[in-house]
Amino acid sequence: MVILFVIAFGTSLSIRANLGSSPISAPPYVLSLVPGMSLTMGQLTICMHVFFILSQILLLRKDFEKRQLTQILVSFLFGVYTDLTMWLTGFMQIPLDINPALGYPLRFAELLLGGAILAFGIACEVRCDSLMLAGEGFPLAIAKFLKKDFGKVKICTDTFLVCVGVVFMFVFFGHWDWKMIGAGTLVSMFYVGFMVRVIAPHIGWLDRIFIPAKERAFNPADTGTAAWGNYRIVTIARTYGSGGNAVGEQVAHKLGCPCYNRQIIDRTAEQMGRSPEFVEKTEQNISTGRLWELIFADSGIPASMNPSRDDAVYVSQSRTIRDLAHHGPCVIIGRLGNWILRDNPHVLRVFITSSKEYAARQAASRFNITEEEALQKVERVNTGRANHYRHYTGRQWTGIDGYDLIINTEKVGVDGAVDMILRAARHLK
Repeated sequence: MVILFVIAFGTSLSIRANLGSSPISAPPYVLSLVPGMSLTMGQLTICMHVFFILSQILLLRKDFEKRQLTQILVSFLFGVYTDLTMWLTGFMQIPLDINPALGYPLRFAELLLGGAILAFGIACEVRCDSLMLAGEGFPLAIAKFLKKDFGKVKICTDTFLVCVGVVFMFVFFGHWDWKMIGAGTLVSMFYVGFMVRVIAPHIGWLDRIFIPAKERAFNPADTGTAAWGNYRIVTIARTYGSGGNAVGEQVAHKLGCPCYNRQIIDRTAEQMGRSPEFVEKTEQNISTGRLWELIFADSGIPASMNPSRDDAVYVSQSRTIRDLAHHGPCVIIGRLGNWILRDNPHVLRVFITSSKEYAARQAASRFNITEEEALQKVERVNTGRANHYRHYTGRQWTGIDGYDLIINTEKVGVDGAVDMILRAARHLK
């Protein structure tokens, strides 16, 4: 209920900026302004959400989860909160006749503040990983039905709702009104998704407020230690061409434990019912263009509910890695192991790196290509890994706070790196 109120408050505050409503609020907001309209914006929002829920049932049929029927109750509560927060924020509406030099900065400030509050509420909703608002459930059902990426479908549905709002505006008012659908509508379409990704990595502390201690104790994703066995785990992240794979294999051999690298691909492919080639092509490989698309796309659903291939691979690999760490000591190479196991106190998180020139020489020798071609490959692979890390963690891949030990193999070689890791692993508390 608290999260619903936050989302409604952020939506209402954005509307009070008089720059246009958010895309999903466009139809009910425009209709609520029609002279003689007997229904409030909250009541119109309920009607729209009921339509969304019925559409989900028709599209998914037997695949529609019964627990998502609670969206009906959520929709009624959200409608009530919408009317309540529209009333509470009434005094915050920026007058249209104010000096533009002062008025527009105030409007954009209020729009951005409202969007940030809305994004905070959505990030909390995603962290609950239980149910969602019908506004997210509707495009998710379409994405599953069409087997398309949720982010792209969400952009299309948001655009459709804006178009519906525009049609209502011209039908009932006969002209374009920027305070109904304007610059704020376009800003909200991308700004909210961006802010969700900024906020999401920093709200783990809310678990201690909203999740009972007994449930946290049995939740493997919790930051506590009760769920983990006393197994020593070494995770190795590595820049391309730095020799990280060789380091990991030698460390595992000398510790007498398995090294998981390619095996993670095979296990993930088996869980997903896909080929290893599909997983290998998708994992740890997000181009810069794709990253910006993901950053600005709406993030209103948990990764575990997203049918996109990127999230499906990440979720499956995360489960595989956590399962491996639960069953015995091991070395895990790449695949965000340091992040996925960040709550395990028995993990030594290592980052292996080298200069690009050194890595290019190693790659050129291995693949019998020119150093220029090798350098391009090094930069391409490292960019894909960095983008992948940023997308799923919200942090920098090379940031020192993500690792316990950082080693430059150009300086100490593979054998030196292995010795340093073994010494650190033996003294791991």
